[in-house]
Amino acid sequence: MATPLSHTQRRPPFLRQAIKIRPRRVRELQDPLPQTAAEIEPPSHHFSPEERALLYEEAIYTILHRLGRPEPGHVTEASELLLYLREAFHLEPEEHQQMLQRVQELEKPIFCLKATVKQAKGILGKDVSGFSDPYCLLGIEQGVGVPGGSPGARRRQKAVVKHTIPEEQTHRTRVVTQTLNPVWDETFILEFKDISSASFHLDMWDMDTVESVRQKLGELTDLHGLRRILKEVRKDKGQDDFLGNVVLRLQDLRCQEDQWYPLEPCTETYPDRGQCHLQFQLIHKRRATTASRSQPSYTVHLHLLQQLMSHEVTQHQTGSTSWDGSLSPQATTVLFLHATQKDLSDFHRSMAQWLAYSRLYQNLEFPSSCLLHAITSIEYQWIQGRLKAEQMEELAASFSSLLAYGLSLIRKFRSVFPLSVPDSPARLQALLRVLAQMCKMKAFGELCPSSQPLPRLVTEALRTGTVEWFHVKQQHHQPMVQGLLEAGKALLNLVQDVIGDLRQCQLTWGKIFHNVLKIDLFSTAFLELQWLVAKRVQDHVVAVECPMSLEMGESLFQLYVSLKELCLLGPVPSERDGVLALDGFHRWFQPAIPSWLQKTYSVALARVQRAVQMDKLVPLGELTKHSTSAVDLSTCFAQISHTARQLDWPDVEEAFMITVKFVEDTCRLALVYCSLIKARARELSAGQKDQGQAANMLCVVVNDMEQLRLVIGKLPTQLAWEALEQRVGTMLEQGQLQNTLHAQLQGALAGLGHEIRTGVRTLAEQLEVGIAKHIQKLVGVRESVLPEDAILPLMKFLEVELCYMNTNLVQENFSSLLTLLWTHTLTVLAEVAASQRSSPLASSRLRTALQNLEICFHAEGCGLPPEALHTATFQALQRDLLLQAASSRELIQQYFCSRVRQQAETTSEGLGAVTVKASYRASEQKLRVELLSASNLLPLDSNGTSDPFVQLTLEPRHVFPELAPRETQKHKKDLHPLFDETFEFLVPAEPCQTEGACLLLTVLDHDRLGTDDLEGEAFLPLRSVPGLPGSEELGEVPQTRLPLTYPAPNGDPILQLLESRKGDREAQGFVRLRRQRAKQASQHALQPGR
Repeated sequence: MATPLSHTQRRPPFLRQAIKIRPRRVRELQDPLPQTAAEIEPPSHHFSPEERALLYEEAIYTILHRLGRPEPGHVTEASELLLYLREAFHLEPEEHQQMLQRVQELEKPIFCLKATVKQAKGILGKDVSGFSDPYCLLGIEQGVGVPGGSPGARRRQKAVVKHTIPEEQTHRTRVVTQTLNPVWDETFILEFKDISSASFHLDMWDMDTVESVRQKLGELTDLHGLRRILKEVRKDKGQDDFLGNVVLRLQDLRCQEDQWYPLEPCTETYPDRGQCHLQFQLIHKRRATTASRSQPSYTVHLHLLQQLMSHEVTQHQTGSTSWDGSLSPQATTVLFLHATQKDLSDFHRSMAQWLAYSRLYQNLEFPSSCLLHAITSIEYQWIQGRLKAEQMEELAASFSSLLAYGLSLIRKFRSVFPLSVPDSPARLQALLRVLAQMCKMKAFGELCPSSQPLPRLVTEALRTGTVEWFHVKQQHHQPMVQGLLEAGKALLNLVQDVIGDLRQCQLTWGKIFHNVLKIDLFSTAFLELQWLVAKRVQDHVVAVECPMSLEMGESLFQLYVSLKELCLLGPVPSERDGVLALDGFHRWFQPAIPSWLQKTYSVALARVQRAVQMDKLVPLGELTKHSTSAVDLSTCFAQISHTARQLDWPDVEEAFMITVKFVEDTCRLALVYCSLIKARARELSAGQKDQGQAANMLCVVVNDMEQLRLVIGKLPTQLAWEALEQRVGTMLEQGQLQNTLHAQLQGALAGLGHEIRTGVRTLAEQLEVGIAKHIQKLVGVRESVLPEDAILPLMKFLEVELCYMNTNLVQENFSSLLTLLWTHTLTVLAEVAASQRSSPLASSRLRTALQNLEICFHAEGCGLPPEALHTATFQALQRDLLLQAASSRELIQQYFCSRVRQQAETTSEGLGAVTVKASYRASEQKLRVELLSASNLLPLDSNGTSDPFVQLTLEPRHVFPELAPRETQKHKKDLHPLFDETFEFLVPAEPCQTEGACLLLTVLDHDRLGTDDLEGEAFLPLRSVPGLPGSEELGEVPQTRLPLTYPAPNGDPILQLLESRKGDREAQGFVRLRRQRAKQASQHALQPGR
């Protein structure tokens, strides 16, 4: 029988209006929340045996009287649920059977269907206006179920509820006027006895009021309305119209349903009658358990949830897995059935979940999604008026308890959430999100109004926790032995821990706090820690006495470097709010600077000495040609530069002096290394019979010095001279930086360069002896040997030695060696060439040797460049050897070539000039020469005039052996003779095109009593004569004016070379003639003014 929950209002006698439960009223009538927080204490979820027995009874009763179809994912078998409960409550099988039997003997509850009619849509319009005035009749029909079917399958009939359900069991909604989409949102409690034979019925009707035809015609809008009027006339006055019904078997429903159901018609006239939105919940009333009779439903449900959660946690701990906060399907099923049967609202369930999970969270960490879900549910359904004062205190206490617990974890977050555990950042972020979401709740703001903003509370917790962490770390690093050195090491470790913690705050923790709460964790931690560190470092430095030991100086230096690293983590001065305790900390360490510099030099010197002593002077590899000591030295200098960068003294003037000291020590170490490595080479070479091994060691020494020079050259970059120069600015005198640092560096580089050159010179001297020996042997080879074969020993010697040197020397030193050897080789070749001037064969061999040596020393671009090879000595030697290797006739041709060039370059007519016309007739093979005149001749006779004539000769004579010289007529006392004579030479064209072929015009002064005097010579190159192949076409022959010239007064080198060939008659005859002409020229100096 339906239980009335509100006052009734009667309609017509045959129908009673159903008792309606408004949504707000339903919430007010549900079981109240627990009275005080003490009722759900303690937070450990452990209950007394009596309390557990009552809970066990309640859980079994819930399973035995289960209603409805199972939810998806829930457990369907009662036996499985009972087994789970026995394990969850830790009962023996006998105890379980006794409890099960006792519960089975209890009185059954009253079964009820809690039905909520929400709304409808798309219903029929029965009124003339096209709308309806709908209301619903609903109830439960008991005992008419048809096996295998449903009541809805029976013959459809009107007024199913009116005709089949008694009036006192029929419920009615209110009437919603003039709509096709009515909204009711009314709840009814419907009792039933047997769910298997009970069915739910809902009829929807259109309320029909008595109106006149005139009123209805006034509402008429279309033809459909007219039909409705005609239909109204035929039916009884005041009779309601049927709109549709919904019939459902209760056993087909789940514990909770929320669906749209189609309205079924009574005929097929209008099959589509719209839909109705219904919510169902199968609940109990008058449960016979002791807990249900004595305790509020919310309290019982909370205790049951706590008991099952404890079991779930225990199960996971036994299986060595962490609990993720989710319940098993068995626990979920039991709790869902209990909450549904007890008709707990969603708000009550969320409250229970929040209290249970928030208390458990303070003892066992699990994912925060459970708490966030409860927070969201409470926030969504929060209405403060539904809670009593005690209940609000309980919820406020849970908020305050979790907030205090969360702040305690945040204060100790470094140890609670260590980064060594992979999921620590995620866990901390989850905690912050729970606290942030909780503090944003309306419930929290209303129940805890005096609570400070969460960011302020968290910031204070972080500040306090940072100080506590520092003191714990300080105690941890407390040395066992008391002393300044041990205290310094402990303080250094403490500062390193602080730096590491700040880096973690900067890279990991700070992002989490900023993303969730917009809190700057790093700045908070840095401000606290830097003040604590500054106080302890300053006290320690003051306690150190001067002079200090090297160990103490090293300890202070490491502490200084760590403080610099710590300060670099902090904000730049422009972004600070005030002065930091660590500002100017470098002044505390000023007395230790001399100790630091001395320690740096001493360590570097010892390392250099040890490296040289262990060096075997063997190259490290094919590409690395220096030895181990050079590598150690580079590392040593790099360490000095690293120390300088670590020091980076802030005061400019002191920083400059420190840099000067570093440069001075580095240059001193470089020179010390040179002395040590040379001594090491002498030590290893002593007693060595293999000279090649000694040379190899010398190569390594030179390479080591070259490597050292490269390292020293990087000092300006490594010590940041440019930045230092910008820092000192105008504080130093003009040029002081250049005169100190750069002067020291250049002095060291100059010393190294001298040492390298000395070593390379020693290597070169060893090779120069062999080169000179092979060059001397070259000229002594018998004449039958070709020049290319004669130079093979020299080239093989150089190939072997230079390949060896290239393998063992770095490129810079090898190039220096090649330069020295090339200079020496040219000197030897020049000396030998001078001694072999009279031997064309020897000169030819020397010329071939020079050509091959040039190729060898260039080495296809891998050796000396062309500009280094083609020195003045090389060019002079090349010219000399080219002449010396030539035959006498080739030399004579070269002589005439030089005279033709001299003729072309001469523009002055101080000796006079001759004018000729020359042409060649190829058809006749005749060279035609017209000697026109001479002018401005020198007066060679005592009377101030001359008797000139011209001798014409085709030169060289060996090219034109059959052509005799020709002469013109002699003109008496005439310095401007007009000859106008023509001469023809029968000669083929080919000799005329020979290099050096020319027409020699010798102007002589006829002397009756002695030898004719020389007026001058002119040379006409035959290659330019018109008519010869390759020259101009023969046409009008132009005149050619040739200035007269004299032979060179100091002797021509070609003539000197020909003169040295005593056994060559042709050469001697040619030299004799040319000497005679030169002698004649020297006797007639140019008169002043001519």
